[in-house]
This record gives sequence, C-alpha cells and structure tokens, in this order.
Amino acid sequence: MNKAFVREPDADDEYCPRCGAKGMNVVEETLQAFLGQETRRQLGQTACFCPTPGCEVAYFDRLEQVVLASALAAPVYPKDPAAPICPCFGVTCDEIDQDVAEGVVTRTRAAVERAKSPEASCVTRSPSGRSCQAAVQSYYMKRRGSRVSK
Repeated sequence: MNKAFVREPDADDEYCPRCGAKGMNVVEETLQAFLGQETRRQLGQTACFCPTPGCEVAYFDRLEQVVLASALAAPVYPKDPAAPICPCFGVTCDEIDQDVAEGVVTRTRAAVERAKSPEASCVTRSPSGRSCQAAVQSYYMKRRGSRVSK
C-alpha cells in the first residue's frame, strides 16, 4: 500500500490499557472534581478518561495507571447508563427515551441548548471535562433509529 494513504498515529493519543479505546485528555480541574487527593496521586500529571461504556476504567495515564469507575464518588455516564448523560443539569437517558417514545425532541433540544449556555460547568461536572451536547444528540439519534427500524 502506498504510504501516502496510511495515517501515522498521533503522538499524543493515549489508549485505555484495559479496553484499548482512545482516551479523552482531561484537565487537572476535572480530575480534582472527580478524584479525592489520594486517588488523584495514583495518576501521573496528565490523564485521560476512557469513554467506553463497558470498560471499568474511568481514568488512566501514560504509565497505564488506572482509576476504576467504581472508585469515583458518584456514578458517571457512560460507565453507568443510569447516571445523568448531562451531569450539569441532571438530564438522563430516560428523559431522552421519553422524547423518542413521544416522537418529539423537546427534552433533547432543551438539554442541548442548556449545554451550550454559560450555566454549563462541564469541566467540573462531566467526567470527560467536555460538554454532553454530542453524547445527548448521539444517544437520541441511536434510540430514534432503533425505534424506527422495529
């Protein structure tokens, strides 16, 4: 194969040592919000969040040190599907499922709009440190697609 069509791996990419998923880099403020001091010391200076729902790892570092989701103070989405998909405003997957069942986007649209607002504090409320906007939209579309295909 011609090397012009082969993508070299990004040097900064980190992969979960348990499931192999590409991690999401998190800032110190996020780690401090989710980890106690003692647990925080288990990880290196920089760490990533593992976004795989079925993986028990919440955070990991380059030396493959891990913090399990069970060590967090509260359940987090997507590790626990019952946890709020939007932790800033407490929006759950059940609420999005209600939209799908009713054939509306009322709750989903409101969650996305609130996630864009200055009231959102994703850095300290989301385990990935990122907005839930993409996760909410993706979950809605997935559930709507599974309902349509039945």
